[in-house]
Amino acid sequence: MATIHHMDGEKRLDLNLLATLEALLAEQNVTRAAARLHLSQPAVSAQLNRLRTLFDDPLLIPAPRGMTPTAKALELVAPLRQALDQVRHTVVSHRHFDPGTAQLTLSIACTDYMQAAVLMPLAVALRAQAPGVRLALRQLDAPQLEAQMARGEVDLALMTPQTAPPGLRSRHLLDERYVLIGRRGHPKLRRGLSVAAFAKLEHVVVSPQGGGFSTAVDDALAALGHARRVVLSAASFLFVPELVAQSDFVALVPERLVRGRMEDRLQVLDCPLPVEGFRVLMLWHERGHGHSGQRWLRERLLALVQAGHGDPPHP
Repeated sequence: MATIHHMDGEKRLDLNLLATLEALLAEQNVTRAAARLHLSQPAVSAQLNRLRTLFDDPLLIPAPRGMTPTAKALELVAPLRQALDQVRHTVVSHRHFDPGTAQLTLSIACTDYMQAAVLMPLAVALRAQAPGVRLALRQLDAPQLEAQMARGEVDLALMTPQTAPPGLRSRHLLDERYVLIGRRGHPKLRRGLSVAAFAKLEHVVVSPQGGGFSTAVDDALAALGHARRVVLSAASFLFVPELVAQSDFVALVPERLVRGRMEDRLQVLDCPLPVEGFRVLMLWHERGHGHSGQRWLRERLLALVQAGHGDPPHP
């Protein structure tokens, strides 16, 4: 059995104990950690007691729902993960996920905009590259995401860093910017539009929570002495391009939503004033980090986005 010397040079820590500690820190529950490790609950409890002795720290203390890591346990998370990842890479590097023959269902949570702008090309690509891989797309529920992943209900999530649960693995997927859209032939929309002329247009804004008529853009305009005419508040970006194409309304939307789509009906312009964009991360739970199929899907999605295919195909 492989062993690692403890800091006092006398105690020895085997890899099974390290794997148990990793599972306990991820699950923060002895029963769930035991299920993850395919061990009995008493066996995991006994290993936790050994770990407490070896590290001279409680590591996890009882909480109303499960267990809470101590300060020392939190310090151990990153180096423990790095050490075990190196071991796992050595052990599983010979394994090969064959997308052409694999039978697998993967669940991805994200906003409806991300489903349309990023996951649509992935779904199309999978039919040719991995016909046995099915995708279950579901709406993002940020407050419940970590628990959903711990239960195996969600395998991958796409979201901004501001709302991402800190306990999940993450990787940068893309940077997005906002563009101004209006119908082709719009009588007042043109390149080089002034901020004052921009503010006077009839605007559609998106309020995911519903009912909001003001965004950070309005704050920026107010600082310049302008107020824009907001005539409609939508709950989803998906509704907006078609609405704009049929009216004299304009809207600021994520570029990937309209790039390469409805080009015969929409103008896509830069906004006359600076508008901050946003980052999107891929997030996944520790339990799916080493899964060969999930890893392949993460890499495939990243490759599609980097190749410029993170946009919907033409309708």
